[in-house]
Amino acid sequence: MTERRKDLLILSGLLAVLLLYFSKILFTHQIVRAPDIINEFYWGVKGAGSQPFWSLFRVNLSSAGWDYLINSGSTNEGGAASMQFLFTRNLILWLFPAPSNVAWYMVFHIFVGGAGAYYFCRVLGTGRYAALAAALIFTLAPENASLINAGHVMKIATISFTPWAFYFLEKGFRTRRLLFFMTTAVVLAFQFFHTHWQVAYYTCLAIGVYGVARSLCIVFADHDGKKAFGRLLALNVTLLVFFLTTVAISLVPLANWSKETNRGVNSGANVTAATGQTEAKGGLAREEAMSWSLPPEETAAFIIPGMFGFSRQEAGANPSNIDSYYWGRMNFTQTVSYMGLLPWLLLPLPLIFRRDRFTWLALSAVVVGILFSMGKYTLFYNLLFDYFPGINRFRVPKMIMFIPVLGLGVLSAFAIDLLLDPAVRTSRAFKRYLIGVVALPVLLMVLVGVEVTTGNFWVNKFIDIIGQPTRYEPQSDKLVLQRWTNLINETWIAAALAGIFAVVFAMYQRGKLSAKLLPFMLIGLFLVDTGRVNAKFLFLVDEPHKAAAVQPPDIAYLVKQPKEFRALPLNGDPMPYAAAGVPVMFTSNPVQQRRWQEFLDNFNLASSMPDIMNVRYLVATKEQYEQDKAALAGKYVPVFVSPNGAMMILENKTVLPKAWLAPVAVQVPDPADALGALQNPQFDPRMIAIVETPPPIPIAGPGATIPATGPGQVRVSKYEAEKIDLEAAVNMNSMLVMGEKYYKGWKATVDGKLTEIYPVNHVLRGIYLTPGVHKVEFVFDPTPFKIGKTLTLASFAIFALFLGREIWLARRAKGAGA
Repeated sequence: MTERRKDLLILSGLLAVLLLYFSKILFTHQIVRAPDIINEFYWGVKGAGSQPFWSLFRVNLSSAGWDYLINSGSTNEGGAASMQFLFTRNLILWLFPAPSNVAWYMVFHIFVGGAGAYYFCRVLGTGRYAALAAALIFTLAPENASLINAGHVMKIATISFTPWAFYFLEKGFRTRRLLFFMTTAVVLAFQFFHTHWQVAYYTCLAIGVYGVARSLCIVFADHDGKKAFGRLLALNVTLLVFFLTTVAISLVPLANWSKETNRGVNSGANVTAATGQTEAKGGLAREEAMSWSLPPEETAAFIIPGMFGFSRQEAGANPSNIDSYYWGRMNFTQTVSYMGLLPWLLLPLPLIFRRDRFTWLALSAVVVGILFSMGKYTLFYNLLFDYFPGINRFRVPKMIMFIPVLGLGVLSAFAIDLLLDPAVRTSRAFKRYLIGVVALPVLLMVLVGVEVTTGNFWVNKFIDIIGQPTRYEPQSDKLVLQRWTNLINETWIAAALAGIFAVVFAMYQRGKLSAKLLPFMLIGLFLVDTGRVNAKFLFLVDEPHKAAAVQPPDIAYLVKQPKEFRALPLNGDPMPYAAAGVPVMFTSNPVQQRRWQEFLDNFNLASSMPDIMNVRYLVATKEQYEQDKAALAGKYVPVFVSPNGAMMILENKTVLPKAWLAPVAVQVPDPADALGALQNPQFDPRMIAIVETPPPIPIAGPGATIPATGPGQVRVSKYEAEKIDLEAAVNMNSMLVMGEKYYKGWKATVDGKLTEIYPVNHVLRGIYLTPGVHKVEFVFDPTPFKIGKTLTLASFAIFALFLGREIWLARRAKGAGA
């Protein structure tokens, strides 16, 4: 059997293990109970199976993408257009039946990540069983696998590329061949295309550190260091440049888009004093950015997984196999900070017996990654937040934990190879190591004794934390007892598991367990250990009833209404409405356009704010309507009641048309003042346009006399996602205001001539018109997307040429050898 076939056989075994391990969520007609899946991801892919096969591979890059259905118009300027290159995503969602195809997609990428970890360890020189153990640690460590519970589908997919980036980069360092550095760049780019940009950013950081460290190791070890330095510098620069050009279709639009978001450089967050003035450097405010920092005490959960409770289930109550919700100091968590006991037991072995550069690099990934994840609790992260570009754009330092998991997997692979070395097993140092392994269950048993005998003391000492109620666990007399009992039980389980591991190691050291069986015994215990924990995070529910073939009555009513008007569901998730083709005013997103977020923060149903956003319909439950009837009366009138009486649709009688002419312009530079005026019920947007800069043409001010005929009329002749045509008959200098968001990617022409679009009423777009009949066109055509698209397609072509050349040379060499 060839070496390649042996590797494929091992990977087949890995796949079989994963299929059995995750069979509960794969072979089912139900769906993973995770809010991000049920409320968001599923609605975007539920029709994938009905598409024609060849459409799965269709790519259309002519449009940057403006989605008029969600969030009153939404875009990232084409930053997600690269998702069209994710052909495996389309294929898997097409092949497997809904709703389990979502689980198949996640497990597929878990396998991809495991295969990458396997090959990375193999290129580092480990044995196959050792590399298999690393692959299983990377795939099944609850820190990664419990992301299924959170419904972080694209996060799992993005993480799966990380080991492959390290694999190709290491191949590049070993061969000094340009193709492997270019392949690393392409892998990083495709990781970025999977849209979880925080994970992609953290991977790039780790790859950058690894690349610098490996280059220095080679230079210092090479007898001709100067020559090695020059070539390595060129290869690393090529990697960086090629990555930037390959990812440009996403990176260039997103860099431009992010400037005006609530995390961008113009957001006003992170205001710092500088020479007596204030300087806004953008990004998140410090406290928000560090909300999900791993508290130092929770590192104990690396050994005792349930020490601080388990999941926070947004989609319903905890499953019955969870005795206590998470009660630690983070805001909440949907995952668990556990990587299995086995990697920690194996960790000391390479530090004792294999102190080479790869051991130290892997250890650095573990240590630095954990320090990074602690966020606000460490000076290290605070310094990065203040001075390192990009760190302050993200709000979950703990998200980097997939890097320590990979580092632990590599160290475990080294350790298993060392265990199988007879010289190691018979050494005095190994006996000392074994004493430490045996000491762990003893210490855990002592801890259990302390918890049982002195529980009242510790509970009273930390009552502020242990007794803190959460969203799902209100304060009660039983709350503290429940949490403390769970802590004791989890410590018992950890002690018992550590004891079993100690027995296995002792049997092996005494020759009562063969070297052939040892890896399988350790892997089996790891599967049992992680399986117990991961089972608490694989919870299923029936497919959302809203996905049934028959539309709910309220959605069926709204689907028939003109698309120029929007709906605002007050009864929960708006995505089923948008999925059915109903434009909705608001959809939740942690990253919003700054203007829009400010508008939402000040939104008032009783004001003209819904009117200017073309919100014609409110969707409410009967109970909501009865509760708010007095406040809604007059402005909102019931027009539809569902047959069972549960749902109501209210029509906004003061809603404005898609476009109108405002004869008066008032300059209000301060956003707070503008928003205050919009909230005033007396403000009349039909007459007054609130602008931020002086009008370029003479225009009436407040109190001016308006002709009886009014400023004129506007008619919308075409309303599409990225093109809107209007005809305006204007009687006097006016501002044409559209009930659409102001966004710099839009371009406007009046009678074929380019004209400037101005922000109006803080969030809307408008243009100034002079008297006469005008043809107005709005087109969404952002320049950064066109630049990024060109660079990416050029990079693909260059990579294809290099890859084709490599294949030709390989066949030529094979032919010559024959």
